[in-house]
Amino acid sequence: MIQFGTGGWRAVIGDEFTKANVQLLTHALARKMQDEGKAEAGFVIGYDRRFLSEEAAKWAAEVMAGCGIPCAIIHRESPTPLIMYTVMRLGLPYGMAVTASHNPAIYNGIKVFMEGGRDADEVFTSELEGYIRMAESRERPIVELPEALAQGLVEYIDPMNEYIDNIMEAVDMKAIREAGLHIALDPMYGVSQTALQTILLTARCGVEVIHERRDALFGGRLPAPSEKTLAGLINFVIEHHCDLGIATDGDADRLGVIDDTGEFLHPNKILVLLYYYLLKYKGWKGSAVRNIATTHLLDRIAASFGEQCYEVPVGFKYVSGKMLETGAIIGGESSGGLTVRGHIQGKDGIYAGSLLVEMVAKTGRSLSQLWQEIEQQYGRCEMAERDYRFSQAKKAEIYTQLLEDKLLPTFAHEVDRVSYQDGCKVYFANGGWIIARFSGTEPLLRIFCEMPTMREADAEADCMQQFLGL
Repeated sequence: MIQFGTGGWRAVIGDEFTKANVQLLTHALARKMQDEGKAEAGFVIGYDRRFLSEEAAKWAAEVMAGCGIPCAIIHRESPTPLIMYTVMRLGLPYGMAVTASHNPAIYNGIKVFMEGGRDADEVFTSELEGYIRMAESRERPIVELPEALAQGLVEYIDPMNEYIDNIMEAVDMKAIREAGLHIALDPMYGVSQTALQTILLTARCGVEVIHERRDALFGGRLPAPSEKTLAGLINFVIEHHCDLGIATDGDADRLGVIDDTGEFLHPNKILVLLYYYLLKYKGWKGSAVRNIATTHLLDRIAASFGEQCYEVPVGFKYVSGKMLETGAIIGGESSGGLTVRGHIQGKDGIYAGSLLVEMVAKTGRSLSQLWQEIEQQYGRCEMAERDYRFSQAKKAEIYTQLLEDKLLPTFAHEVDRVSYQDGCKVYFANGGWIIARFSGTEPLLRIFCEMPTMREADAEADCMQQFLGL
């Protein structure tokens, strides 16, 4: 059974991620397009550097060709935001990325994008799962790729230059040129190097790149930017006296940043820095959107400028949807994904990284100085993050205890209210909070706790862990 989580469909290669399942999913999507009268509009497919990604893109294109739907394959390993941009620019109803994003190397998967290049929402994925069930018993016609190319049913395209130009038009390239910044890039063996390096070199930055080659095992590490996985970038920034280091996850929709002192900036800090920069230094006006497990420091900044911060469930489709509804200028998640109004309606680590460079150049202040400025005005928030694996029996036990019986531990801080919008989130009277929720992309229970000090955050996270018997 192919099921979509918060970031598309992901599965272990050779287990559920197989040629047959890729063809099944694509055939279901093709039938859905036909029923909606959108087949003639066409389709686009892109792929990252994971094992079997390019092959899977071809398998999907052969199915689309078999269904008579014109299909374009992006003829290079592509960042997910490039594929989203292409769906938007070409005015297509749907598009597809073959990627498992930041998941371990044994995974691959598929993300589907809707009109405008936005992430497929819950209504769409639920309907598509229904089409998948119907397609399981039906013949899946294909036209093999050489024949599909000869017939014009499939074509190769390369929209990278247009995507790069779009970003360069959105950031202040003049300010960056005048700053003379020295930047280290870490694509984490993924797909961001071409775009990011081109943008920064065009802006006359000094750029040095590590981990740029293709490695389907991602150097033996998880292709997700974190303090642990970016140890090499941290050392490089310190040793080479860089102004900042920028890393992206496997498909370049998430961002990791090392500041001028060699400190890893948590994605919460990146989101806060950019929102503060847009409001104070660029003079923008507008609200912010964050998911339920992202820092409430955004709320404080929004309130100080007479704006609002909206809370949504985990999953970027909820963030982008709320941004469209409210006209928010920025939206993001504590996992490292964010977007800014005026660009694509989804996560883009390449654009976010470029905007961070503009921020340093335009303010004339380092990232560490800008963060000190924010803390002086809004105080500190520290977050404890825990991941726990579990058996199916333990998952059922936790689900019953927390989400059905709605039992809670006795916390050290006074509880203000509790939300079950996405997992169990407890809001404390002092402005802190804790959430326990099951991951939508991995078999994990995640606990996040934000408090004024790390000691308090760890203590309440420990309390929840012990209560759940983890």
